[in-house]
Amino acid sequence: MRAEAQSHIDRITAALDLIRRFLNWDEAKRRLDELNARVEDPTLWDNPKGAQEVMRERGRLDDAINAVTAIKREMDDTSELIEMADAEGDTDLGDEGLAALGKLAERADADKIKALLAGEADGYDTYIEIHAGAGGTESQDWAEMLLRMYQRWADKRGYKVDMVDYQAGDQAGIKSATLEVKGENAYGYAKTESGVHRLVRISPYDSAAKRHTSFSSVWVYPVIDDDIDIEINEGDLKIDTYRASGAGGQHVNTTDSAVRITHIPSGIIVASQNDRSQHKNRATAMNMLKARMYEAELARREAEASGEYQAKTEIGWGHQIRSYVLQPYQMVKDLRTGVTSPSPDDVLDGALDPFMAAALSQKVTGEKVEVEDVD
Repeated sequence: MRAEAQSHIDRITAALDLIRRFLNWDEAKRRLDELNARVEDPTLWDNPKGAQEVMRERGRLDDAINAVTAIKREMDDTSELIEMADAEGDTDLGDEGLAALGKLAERADADKIKALLAGEADGYDTYIEIHAGAGGTESQDWAEMLLRMYQRWADKRGYKVDMVDYQAGDQAGIKSATLEVKGENAYGYAKTESGVHRLVRISPYDSAAKRHTSFSSVWVYPVIDDDIDIEINEGDLKIDTYRASGAGGQHVNTTDSAVRITHIPSGIIVASQNDRSQHKNRATAMNMLKARMYEAELARREAEASGEYQAKTEIGWGHQIRSYVLQPYQMVKDLRTGVTSPSPDDVLDGALDPFMAAALSQKVTGEKVEVEDVD
């Protein structure tokens, strides 16, 4: 077997093994048989909402199981074709099989991510909230670089992006900002970005051209719908209104339309200034608060299931998930998965999918995942 062909086979096998592990393969097949039987029950649609949930779960499991089966079969057939072509000295046929195996590896990776995006809220739209750390202009400029990075990532995926809140920095950059990103599996992909991001560079604001380290935090939580019931006691809320500042449109600094809500028991703070109407901004902020509380509940359940607990920590040394080094060398490294890129410019222009894919995979294995580094 050619070395390149074996590399593709190893990549496909690893992807399929991860899907099987994530699905709990034997249990998934048993559950699909059960759901297929329920679909045949003529009384299923007596409860339309329940029926839709059954159909969604059945469709997800059926797609995942069929994808694994089909890719495994194609891999075996193509491997036999390559071995036969090499044995007979048919270079063209062997090369054709090798190309097909490479495309199959890409398909297996795509199906792996699709299967991993099967969490309770993964299909939802998402909020991405960015806060500058200590350090004044340096960190505020870094926070704005992160804001652009996520806007570019969303654009590349064809997602729609709205600026919900924007607090301009004192001299440059931003103190904080919140994006609402709308698109299929937006939360499922972006949820792995929550954490502290560290930048190392020669500061453009330092006349001595010294190297600086800056930190900013990212917090990701799903946009939830009315079907999810989150109870909030109005007495636990502190509500402030203020004039919009920054990327807020024509109404900036003319009315106290922006709304900030603090949930006192949890310390969660959300804000909205995207609309001219204070009433609409308050409604948006309340939805954001409910989404943050829902995300906290999802994290608690995941922590209980995995025996781990991860809490939001101070924005500083020792708590970062990723480092972006621009000087003295160029590299982006994810500290959880080990995935690296030698091109920070590409990453800051939105090339985040390899980092997200590795982080999603790690949630299943609990280990650093072997993936190709970003070119």
